[in-house]
Amino acid sequence: MALEIEHKFLVNSTLFRSLAEPVRYRQGYLSILPGKTIRIRIAGDKGFITVKASVSNLIRKEYEYEIPLNDAEEMLSELCNGRIIEKLRYRIPYQGFDWEVDEFLGENAGLIIAEIEVREEHQTFMKPEWVGAEVTHQPEYLNSSLSRNPFNSWNK
Repeated sequence: MALEIEHKFLVNSTLFRSLAEPVRYRQGYLSILPGKTIRIRIAGDKGFITVKASVSNLIRKEYEYEIPLNDAEEMLSELCNGRIIEKLRYRIPYQGFDWEVDEFLGENAGLIIAEIEVREEHQTFMKPEWVGAEVTHQPEYLNSSLSRNPFNSWNK
């Protein structure tokens, strides 16, 4: 069993853009149930299917497998309910951790989220200067939520 222990933060500047080359991501959901999702993703030129199940707000079981790109494209276009999430992902090393910064496109344009995976639930880490408020415990910032209720439809 693979566990994902992840923190999510809003990003407060675009300084991160100069630190890595982005990879384009497209993803959709075959199933979204309370605490469980099945996701199809294309990252660059590779396809993946991922099953996630919440253990807590911070910890999820995660099973991810590479699938043929053509299968991923077909599932995204024909089987995924709701909207397709599009984003640019930047992988940035900082203080012994790899930060993933997602700059959302399309209906979620304007939203930028940084994520860090840790090995233990209470592990400490340093935040880069471009990382702002933590949103780990706010479900509206989950990609599965953004596929149903895009950022640009929120009342700000």
